[in-house]
Amino acid sequence: MVELRFHMSNSRFMVAGAAAVCCVLWVPPDAVAAQSPTLAELALKEQERRKALKGTGRLLTEQDLPATTAAPGFPSAAAVAKPGPAREAAPLPASEVRDESWWRERIAQARESVRRHDIVAEALQTRINALTGDFARRDDPYQRARIADDRQKAVAELDRVRSEGAMHRKKIAEIEEEARRAGVPPGWLR
Repeated sequence: MVELRFHMSNSRFMVAGAAAVCCVLWVPPDAVAAQSPTLAELALKEQERRKALKGTGRLLTEQDLPATTAAPGFPSAAAVAKPGPAREAAPLPASEVRDESWWRERIAQARESVRRHDIVAEALQTRINALTGDFARRDDPYQRARIADDRQKAVAELDRVRSEGAMHRKKIAEIEEEARRAGVPPGWLR
């Protein structure tokens, strides 16, 4: 019975405390509405602010950049601002039209070469694994030396194929970037 009274008295304190917190935190709705602006008011203020900023903007050109020399190892500001030969687009020959089929064919060829290199790399890795197992099973030093030599050649070939595959992956990224700059729809490269 004592425990029940103790429990009831604790619940009375909890209810009284919760009521006190609610009374302290309660703010009339009119007071909240008077203090915070509505979303429409905020949008109007932002629109006015942007109108006021339109005439104050200034366009910087190469002539505005200082002609000072840069620190050793860094290009000058004028050199950075000028587009290099890689950034300039070469004029298209009259016979070459870069339409959807041209972009699809170009990206398909690059992806096909990556796929071929991946297949060759997988086959070479399988051969290396087989030669490694064969090497471990042989006891004859002559046979082991011949297998080790074949394995080393396969490892060198695998490295060459992987580096070519990386070059083709880089080519795909370059094609995608070129297409992005040319405003080609992403669907043409799928």
